[in-house]
Amino acid sequence: MSTEYSKNFPVSWEELHRDGRALAWKLLDMGPWKGLIAITRGGMVPAAIVARELNIRLIDTICISSYEGERRGELHLLKGVEGDGEGWLLIDDLVDTGSTARMVRELLPKAHFATLYAKPAGKPLVDSFITEVSQDTWIRFPWDMELQVATPLVERRKS
Repeated sequence: MSTEYSKNFPVSWEELHRDGRALAWKLLDMGPWKGLIAITRGGMVPAAIVARELNIRLIDTICISSYEGERRGELHLLKGVEGDGEGWLLIDDLVDTGSTARMVRELLPKAHFATLYAKPAGKPLVDSFITEVSQDTWIRFPWDMELQVATPLVERRKS
């Protein structure tokens, strides 16, 4: 884990699905939506859940690379979308420092930006989110984890 993150927040598939449905519930009466744009790659699973719950069938992606392992790197726009985002939902798994969110906001200023999780530095850039976590927390998404034996917290503190 990078030194800037001192806490872990593991998210199971069940929790992710629950939070995705909660986000859809929050967005339900804000539509109708023209479609949904997932920010790849992290936003793809939450976008699928939201699209299903809101019965959205028109789905696109905006592809931005910003992480190299657990370290944030330079942003690279790999694929954009046309328009200013008006009437569209923009979905990501989380907003962290806000660097990706700022880039997407510039490209799609009229989209409704929604994430499952938000950290304080990025929270002002999203319109809707479900759970806030501290800035020093690394969110462990289920697609990034494998089952293994866990060391008790008290023992981790000793090392």
